[in-house]
Amino acid sequence: MQYETYTIHRERIRVGPPALRRVALFTGAYNHIADGVSLTLNRLVSYLEAHDTEVLIFAPTITDPPVDHAGILAPVPSVPVPQRSEYRLSLGLTSNARSLLRTFRPHLFHIATPDLLGYQALRFAGREGIPSVASYHTHFSSYLKYYGFGRLEGQSWKYLQHFYDRCRHVYVPSQSMAEVLHSRGISKGIRLWMRGVDTHRFNPAHYDTGWRRSIGVEDDEVLVSFIGRVVREKGVHIFTDVLKNLQQQGIKHRSMIVGDGPVLNELRDRLPHTIFTGRLENEQLARAYASSEVFLFPSDTETFGNVTLEAMASGLPTVCADATGSRTLVEHGKTGLLAAPGDTRAFVQAVQHLIRHEPERRRMGAAARDCARQYDWNTVMAHMVRYYDEILYPEGPWSGDGYAGNGIEAPTTQAIRVP
Repeated sequence: MQYETYTIHRERIRVGPPALRRVALFTGAYNHIADGVSLTLNRLVSYLEAHDTEVLIFAPTITDPPVDHAGILAPVPSVPVPQRSEYRLSLGLTSNARSLLRTFRPHLFHIATPDLLGYQALRFAGREGIPSVASYHTHFSSYLKYYGFGRLEGQSWKYLQHFYDRCRHVYVPSQSMAEVLHSRGISKGIRLWMRGVDTHRFNPAHYDTGWRRSIGVEDDEVLVSFIGRVVREKGVHIFTDVLKNLQQQGIKHRSMIVGDGPVLNELRDRLPHTIFTGRLENEQLARAYASSEVFLFPSDTETFGNVTLEAMASGLPTVCADATGSRTLVEHGKTGLLAAPGDTRAFVQAVQHLIRHEPERRRMGAAARDCARQYDWNTVMAHMVRYYDEILYPEGPWSGDGYAGNGIEAPTTQAIRVP
């Protein structure tokens, strides 16, 4: 049996026998932060390794990372992002990384972040004649307005157009995100790669009256929750304004913020009556979702909305911004309510309506749970294998019923519609 050996940080790694696919994955987030991007990519790597694919990941890391990562990670040099030290800024491909790539001999480059590392990987792949694909995880251009750089949005889109035009495929998590990219001149090779949810973990059955009481929520109080990274671009200022408005109107409720981030202390000062749990994981996180009544997530920067889908799987009606990502998941009036981005009054009215109308709240929560069941992780990940093989094996191995040998159905790409 043939094995291949290569070295990372003086440690010799044996991999083999040679797989049907060898993929080099480049990302700005993999194990140093537990966000939607890193968790999705770790799940992807686990799936790929179980389906005849070797993966070598190039990403920044830290001494004691919060994520027990999947696969083999080749760390790249990085520095903390100014004012956002929880993120790392990759400094590009080193000579050692380039040597490692030549030893690994990837069939495909998958670039998850269009940063310096991603750009240098794209150029390296071009010189070596290796096809590149990209996945669109973070709506970076929409973040600029929150940090005083809104004037740079046009330039950022020009760079992104240049970057993604050089990729064979661009994987987007939602139809609405595909439409945004197309409006900005990015339409080549667009493929739909949604996100999934574990409906066994995120489940209404985890509702816990005792836990609610332990954090100070009375049995007859409606708990309105925000779950996610506590950062400006997630619309936390809208969340804060909604709660203050509800309090001024004397509408009985409780509020909870689950998560951590750079503006957490600011919110603690502004919301003295709100419950702050910090970051939760696994069963504790599932319990926090299921023990709430309303999920309020005003972010207008999402490409998909992982936390929204987790809330829906937990049986919660959701109140979200009528914006990219969220509008793909939330059906207004059926699984939740949508409000115009930044319209505090609309968000207040939506939350107020759900607090006051329990039967409708329960109906929407049940419909949200039913909708979430459609997002099975195995189906979502199987699409990626199929997309890779469109490039690597254009003449096969395919059959009319899907992928011969692996039992993977060909994904439906017609879901992507562009004007």
